[in-house]
Amino acid sequence: MSSPGTRSFIREFLILVGAFQRNSLVATLAALGMILGAAYSLWLYNRAVSGNLKPNFLHKFSDPNGREVSIFIPLFVRGATVR
Repeated sequence: MSSPGTRSFIREFLILVGAFQRNSLVATLAALGMILGAAYSLWLYNRAVSGNLKPNFLHKFSDPNGREVSIFIPLFVRGATVR
C-alpha cells in the first residue's frame, strides 16, 4: 500500500499510466487490485491495532525476559549503526 507523495506511489502511478497506454482493461484490473489491496491493508491494520481484545487471552502475553532482551539488543545496535 503506497500513500500519495511517497516514492512507491509515484512508481505505481507511472506503471499504471504505462499500462493504460498499452491495455486499458489490464490496467483497470491492476488499479482495482491495488485499491482493494490498500483497503484490505487498512482494514487489517485497524483490526490489529484497535480490534476487539479479549481480556482472558491477555494473561498469556508477558514482558520480554532477559533471554529475549539479550537476543534483540544486537539487532537494535546493528540497526542503529547502519544509518
